[in-house]
Amino acid sequence: MMEIKAVIETRIRMKSKNTLCLHRHFPVSLALICSGLSPGQTLLAAEPTVSDLAPLDTITVTANRIEEPIAVQSSSLSVVTEDEIELVSAVHITELLNRVPGVWITRGNGQEHLTAIRSPVLTGAGSCGSFYAAEDGVSVRPIGFCNVNQLFDLNSEQAGRVEVLRGPGTSFHHSDAVHGVINVISLAPAQSSESSVALEAGPYDYGRVKFTTSDSSGRLGYRVSVNGASDGGYQDDSGYDQQKFTARFDYHGANWFSKTLLSGSNLNQETAGYVVGTDAYKDEDLRTTNPNPEAYRDSQAVRWQTHFERSFSDDRTLVITPYARYSDMAFLMHFLPGQPTEENGQRSAGLQSSYRLPLSSELTLTQGIDLELTDAYLKQTQGEDFNWSIPAGKQYDYQVDARMVAAFMTVDYQATERLSFTAGGRYETLAYDYDNRMVSGNTDENGAPCVNVGSGATGCRYTRPEDRKDDFENISVNLGAVYHLSDAFITSGRLTQGFRPPQATELYRLQSGQLIANLDSEQVDSAELAFKGTVGDVSYDVVAYYMEKSNVIFQSSQRENLDNGETRHYGIEYQFFWNFADAWELTAGGALVRHQYTNDVTAPGSSELLHTDGKDMVSAPRRMGSVQLNWEPGSATRVELQWVSMGQYYTDLENLHRYDGHNLLHLRLAHQISDSIGVGLRATNLTDEYYAERADYSGFAGDRYFVGLPRSVFGDVQFNF
Repeated sequence: MMEIKAVIETRIRMKSKNTLCLHRHFPVSLALICSGLSPGQTLLAAEPTVSDLAPLDTITVTANRIEEPIAVQSSSLSVVTEDEIELVSAVHITELLNRVPGVWITRGNGQEHLTAIRSPVLTGAGSCGSFYAAEDGVSVRPIGFCNVNQLFDLNSEQAGRVEVLRGPGTSFHHSDAVHGVINVISLAPAQSSESSVALEAGPYDYGRVKFTTSDSSGRLGYRVSVNGASDGGYQDDSGYDQQKFTARFDYHGANWFSKTLLSGSNLNQETAGYVVGTDAYKDEDLRTTNPNPEAYRDSQAVRWQTHFERSFSDDRTLVITPYARYSDMAFLMHFLPGQPTEENGQRSAGLQSSYRLPLSSELTLTQGIDLELTDAYLKQTQGEDFNWSIPAGKQYDYQVDARMVAAFMTVDYQATERLSFTAGGRYETLAYDYDNRMVSGNTDENGAPCVNVGSGATGCRYTRPEDRKDDFENISVNLGAVYHLSDAFITSGRLTQGFRPPQATELYRLQSGQLIANLDSEQVDSAELAFKGTVGDVSYDVVAYYMEKSNVIFQSSQRENLDNGETRHYGIEYQFFWNFADAWELTAGGALVRHQYTNDVTAPGSSELLHTDGKDMVSAPRRMGSVQLNWEPGSATRVELQWVSMGQYYTDLENLHRYDGHNLLHLRLAHQISDSIGVGLRATNLTDEYYAERADYSGFAGDRYFVGLPRSVFGDVQFNF
């Protein structure tokens, strides 16, 4: 394979006709167009050294694991670059990704969150199992054992960029990529020695320290980045302390390139729960309260990977990436009756591989095998009796060993100078071996039945199945085409399938006497059509998509996990950039969408069949977007005014309760005083609007909210040496 290097890093300030396309905000799908190359041309690296192959001028495409011209990609890709990461200096990752169309990372309390990409905000195991969260292409958690808050494990604060693939993943991604991929790319080693320390302060006793040091010598380069944050919390008895680190080591040999990444995180959080009551987030007395001062979350994670890449003289390329992961977490489940404590952990190791073989100048074949082994455990314990059906003691204690084996193949065909096609397929098997370490059945931890002395009813809330093994086999295919009419108009189309086997907790964490969860893999079929290009000073990227899902896992009225749900998702995503003056830039991105149930389901805790067919899904706004106005009066100063808009959405299955949405303004300023000192100032929620980060409705508690913060001002200073 040619050693292709697609230039997209926009820290290079090119004051030319191509500046528009190398802008930090714009989707990477236009990068090659703006480089001035024709669709058949590529950008080649000169010599295989760290200096000459500086990743500031390259990108590893999330869609294919290997460097390719972005213009040939039919996938919907967006990139948040290093410049944006530094300017936003996000306290929570939602601040960083709210500028990506079709993406909504909802903030819970502290560092907690839920994810939506071409979807509503999903809860439960499906809220993480539908999204592929990755670090340099390797998923953060093992298949089947995701965590809804898994993005807080990633050092996005000091990343080189964040790539987002919207919609089902390609044949290179495993089963969790049903709705999209978030890939945090580590910052590459510098070409020469550099170090910096940044100090940051904000309201509610917030403080953060960031340090990075990097250097390169010949074929070797390294970068070590660490940061630590402490937040006293806006609500009573809340706040967190968090530390993250990333160490990266690169080697550029004559034939081999390797990149080793070691990363980790630690979170100690005092969690605030929902504030309850209609419009409670607007009440000055209620919004700062914490109904669950006893709640907490402690989480630790460490990950390692080494990416080996070998380029051959006949343009073949071999990529092998072994990896290993460790995580442990304990938290109080304040949202459940009895408030049990959950402890879980995973140890996993795996291998990603791909082999790219040009069969001719027009036809390229890429194939590979992925392997993963996981050893995981989960315990759930309650300190005191809650009622007759929820006694004190252990409720779950199990171990699950899992094995994933997958094979994939992709064919790229350059039919003409302007027209290219991609076809791929993936076969994946996932096997669980479940070991129950407690008494099986619908009893307390000692095997005694739960009995209501008044009515004589029996049955504990929690049920433990017998030891068992489960296997899931899935096949997905994807087709794509890209047509370059001109630099002003490029169109692409994509047909994809995705799948998600049930998570371990959906299979083995049963309730209400359910002894076996007969669940099938979720399936999604997706079609999308994109138009992008550059006309004068305006660049655009517009995507229309339609998706249908089957076997969607819902929780039944008996709190059983059932796989009979059906949904559809369709809409338009857009992103525009306008360089209307030398010092002024305007970008806009957003989505107009609809997420609907297409069959009737039952609500948790109710025996009534809800007629949800055709109704909006819970937490599914029909519109959302952001606009950024940037002013750079000089090379040392940058000012950004951002408007973030969230439309209304329903909070219950019957669409009887809703949140009205909100509009927020944020102002950010950065100034480089000298080569050694830089300062920044950020004001979030500039108009001091009352809003909810996320609204929810419970049949037991009613309307409830995670409160959005009032106007907040943050300042930082950075020392470079």
